[in-house]
Amino acid sequence: MMSSSRLLPIVALAAAVLASGCGPQRVASPGADAAAVKTIRQALAVASSAASAGGEAAATGTGWATLKGRFAFAGDPGQPKALVVDKDTEVCGKTSKLFDQSLRVDASTKGLADVVVFVRKASRVKDGSGAEVEAKPALFDQKNCEFLSPVFVGRVGRPMEIRNSDPVGHNTNIDGTSFNQLIPAGQVTAYTPDSETGAPRSVTCNIHPWMKAFMLVRKDGYAAVTAPDGSFTIADLPAGEPLEFQVWHARSTGSGGGLVLEKPDLKWSPKGRFTITLQADEVKDLGTIEVPAAAIGT
Repeated sequence: MMSSSRLLPIVALAAAVLASGCGPQRVASPGADAAAVKTIRQALAVASSAASAGGEAAATGTGWATLKGRFAFAGDPGQPKALVVDKDTEVCGKTSKLFDQSLRVDASTKGLADVVVFVRKASRVKDGSGAEVEAKPALFDQKNCEFLSPVFVGRVGRPMEIRNSDPVGHNTNIDGTSFNQLIPAGQVTAYTPDSETGAPRSVTCNIHPWMKAFMLVRKDGYAAVTAPDGSFTIADLPAGEPLEFQVWHARSTGSGGGLVLEKPDLKWSPKGRFTITLQADEVKDLGTIEVPAAAIGT
């Protein structure tokens, strides 16, 4: 129900409209003033829409922009932990030993891979953005009994190819979805996400329990995973309005995987979020963002 404080401006507007229609000449009958009624109804509709959205109309800007940056690990990641491979050993880990991939740091650049950066809510999406890429199915492959994409970003409605490049069967289980299927050796199974996720969800293989990855699915496509050197780029972002970004890492010590950093210039929150307003045609570079060891469970 709309509060009395929200009704006051509407009542005032209605009174003003009715007053402007009254003058020394009075109509002979109490017929409705169609123009005044239309204006009042429009005012009520706007107020009702604002109330349903939390009382404030969403701010929208114009134009498009790009955000980029790089995450670097400031601590010592140590040596990766070897995984226990005890099934299908004639295939799994035969070509190369398998290690825990939840913390990947480039030896030369200290770049932190697999950091996810995505917009929590966008008021608009650029028409045709990434159309050529979206027309092709996204590939999620598994080989040597490990997922080749430890962290993967998909988009609602974009087909995916869940591929098994091994000579043994795998079971791909995407948490929180109905996709939990056996992928025979050398085969591909199609999957099209129909809803977005608020955070990356785990992907596992029930046959080979050491296999694990994470998958984020968004409607707008405004998401990126950092490359091995820690870099990321998100293009065609709506400019001229505040955008709240979520930053996530599988080993983050923050709640729900939110990467918590001391970045007062970005008003970085304890939930691993920051807000920024980009200008039309701007390419905003956040530079190198250092991630201390305390922010990552090692």
